[in-house]
Amino acid sequence: MSPPLVLIVDDDAELSAMLVRLLQAEGWQVQAALSAAAAEQAMARQAPDVVLLDVMLPDANGMELCRRWHATQPAIGILMLTARGDPIDRVLGLELGADDYLPKPFEKRELVARLRALLRRKAPAASLPTTHWTFGQLTIHLIRREVLVDGRAVALTSTEFKLLVELARQPGAAVSREQLSDAVQSSAYRPLDRTVDVQVGRLRRRLASATPGSDWIETVRGEGYAFVPRVSPPEPPRRDDPGAA
Repeated sequence: MSPPLVLIVDDDAELSAMLVRLLQAEGWQVQAALSAAAAEQAMARQAPDVVLLDVMLPDANGMELCRRWHATQPAIGILMLTARGDPIDRVLGLELGADDYLPKPFEKRELVARLRALLRRKAPAASLPTTHWTFGQLTIHLIRREVLVDGRAVALTSTEFKLLVELARQPGAAVSREQLSDAVQSSAYRPLDRTVDVQVGRLRRRLASATPGSDWIETVRGEGYAFVPRVSPPEPPRRDDPGAA
């Protein structure tokens, strides 16, 4: 995922340059525009995630820009900057669509904190971290560190859970024994390949016991193991079943 893009719209060149350095140090992409016209051109090239918008600009009113940008691109976060401390300005800016308001002069740390909070609020749901993976009847809860089959918990050791998570990251892809060892061991020690084989074998048996007829892990000769979600085939009809042929 690419870092968020912040657009600074302020006619104070020295302040803008300082903000560019500050926000780039946070790992964000940063662009600066010293006028409303330059800001419009930057917006046309690429919509930013957040705009730091000064109220007083040489060629436009920041309040009017805030109203227009909020109406046309509501997903963009807008943090108003102003040297005027009048509460009426703050209220007006928020009513026109600003998400936050910061009077000048401001603390650098406060600005960064407000931007972080604004980016979190504006983040689309798809970019939020996943808390669980579901594969048919099997669900892996990453935060709760548990595995469920049809809502029933499967007893796994910490090592077995880590192995399953590493395997399930890319269903169907082969995961090497070395990669599985890295996922299990946080220290410099690495178990022998045979140890990994034993651990994966135990995990495979636990999953097979919880889901009879399904084999979730395959051995990939010469490479390692792969997590392959399967659905149990339907049982053949009994002879006394009216639907049997």
